[in-house]
Amino acid sequence: MSSITLNKANFEDVIHKNPMIIIDFWAPWCGPCKNFGPVFEAISDKYPGLVFAKVNTEEEQELGGMFQIRSIPTLMIFRDQIIIFAQPGALPGSALEEIIGKAQALDMDKVRQDMAAQQAPA
Repeated sequence: MSSITLNKANFEDVIHKNPMIIIDFWAPWCGPCKNFGPVFEAISDKYPGLVFAKVNTEEEQELGGMFQIRSIPTLMIFRDQIIIFAQPGALPGSALEEIIGKAQALDMDKVRQDMAAQQAPA
């Protein structure tokens, strides 16, 4: 499966309708983004059950600002509408697959418990 394009109009819908989304924030002028793009697409073919999406930060500056994207490419993973991973920099395919495996293995009930504990008043 190749990636989908995320924009302000479809972002919320895609995040809410899919259990796990891997997002590549990129720009057309960015050299590392051009190198990472084919890696991202190749890995997307190995995981047909997951949604791989791209956000062009030049066209979607509001989304880039919302997520405080300061360096591109930036990889972000949402699971159950929660950001569980965000890291700038291009990755080799093996590292991306390792991150996806760890993201899939996360106990989301534990993640929600940890988040609730952090947000509870002291």
